[in-house]
Amino acid sequence: MSESEAHKRYEFKRQLEEIRSKKGRGTELISLYIPHDKKISDVVAQLRDEHGQAANIKSKLTKTNVQSALESLMSRLRYLTKVPEDGIVFFTGAVDVGSNKTDLQSFIIEPPEPLVSYKYHCDSSFYLETLEDMLKDKRTYGLLVLDRREATVGLLTGKRMEARDHMTSSVPGKQRKGGQSAHRFQQLRLIAIHDFYKRIGDSASKIFLEVDHKDLEAILIGGPSPTKEEFEGGEFLHHELQRKILGLFDTSYTDESGLSELVDNASEALMNVEVVQEKKYMERFLKELVGDSGLAAYGEEEVRKNLQMGSVEVLLLSEDLRRDRLSTRCSQCSDVSAVTVTRKAGEDEPSLPPCKKCQGVVKITELVDVINELSTLADQMSTRIEFISMDFEEGAQLMNAFGGMAAILRYKTSV
Repeated sequence: MSESEAHKRYEFKRQLEEIRSKKGRGTELISLYIPHDKKISDVVAQLRDEHGQAANIKSKLTKTNVQSALESLMSRLRYLTKVPEDGIVFFTGAVDVGSNKTDLQSFIIEPPEPLVSYKYHCDSSFYLETLEDMLKDKRTYGLLVLDRREATVGLLTGKRMEARDHMTSSVPGKQRKGGQSAHRFQQLRLIAIHDFYKRIGDSASKIFLEVDHKDLEAILIGGPSPTKEEFEGGEFLHHELQRKILGLFDTSYTDESGLSELVDNASEALMNVEVVQEKKYMERFLKELVGDSGLAAYGEEEVRKNLQMGSVEVLLLSEDLRRDRLSTRCSQCSDVSAVTVTRKAGEDEPSLPPCKKCQGVVKITELVDVINELSTLADQMSTRIEFISMDFEEGAQLMNAFGGMAAILRYKTSV
């Protein structure tokens, strides 16, 4: 994923969080999903019909709110001459703003993927499931680690790894029991190995075939030699899956921890998978930090200063970072300052303490998203930006231990 795509994904995710925080009273919030091939005239006709039916609502306040939302939607649709290629989504309704008050609010989103179907939905919260599904990375890799004693089957979907099956074998050891000929014992052992491979193949095939064919990118097989080579050569996987084997990789473990080892050892083959790229950047940052090379910085103040100096090579930002940078001015003494606050979902404007100099009322003159602000600084300094998810240990560490932002530096600074 390119930097611009990652930033668009962040913005999209942030929009959905904001809309998700909005609540109505009763079924007063309308969600309208319009795909590209839907005629606007048909949509307006349905909204007129809904407006007429809303007249039957017993609660006068609910009736007024629903009809106002429908009128607002129809008014907006008059200016829409053509539905965008990927469709368009409208969210409109009387949002509860506290103190027994509501406010008619509207949001418009052009989805990052084409809408498949038309949907009109009225509820106490906006319907977001269709858009939230678009945030999920649907690319999936089949994972299999095995030796002659055990095997584990799993899936890597986006950045989430999941073990799906674990099997143990009844293959006898290399030492034969008394009374058996060496030839007979070897024959029984080979049969047991073949049966175990077949059982592994059946289980893995069932799990991998459950994944949508277009979403299953490839299959990785790990384990010691010659086990993994025997398994691949025996074509124990379903014939459609056999063609998707990306490669064989040495692993020391064949239990659930072997799946993580497999992904790590296959990192070059998986270079385009985001989780591997993100892990590499986080490992590099932690290595510089632990090695005390002076080429690592974290925390907003350090990162900001290094960005302004142009010393940041890679800016690492957590996808879950939700902070705003506020420029403020005291209404009494005109003192100006800047402060960073954590954004609360649904909060229109944060409340600020009085001026430190004169205790006067402090007013916000500008509010910007910290990620947008730092990204702009990074672009000006030709700094690479990497958005890091919370879906793996180091990614969670960036958010929880380093405040959601860190930097790998081009050179050592005195900051």
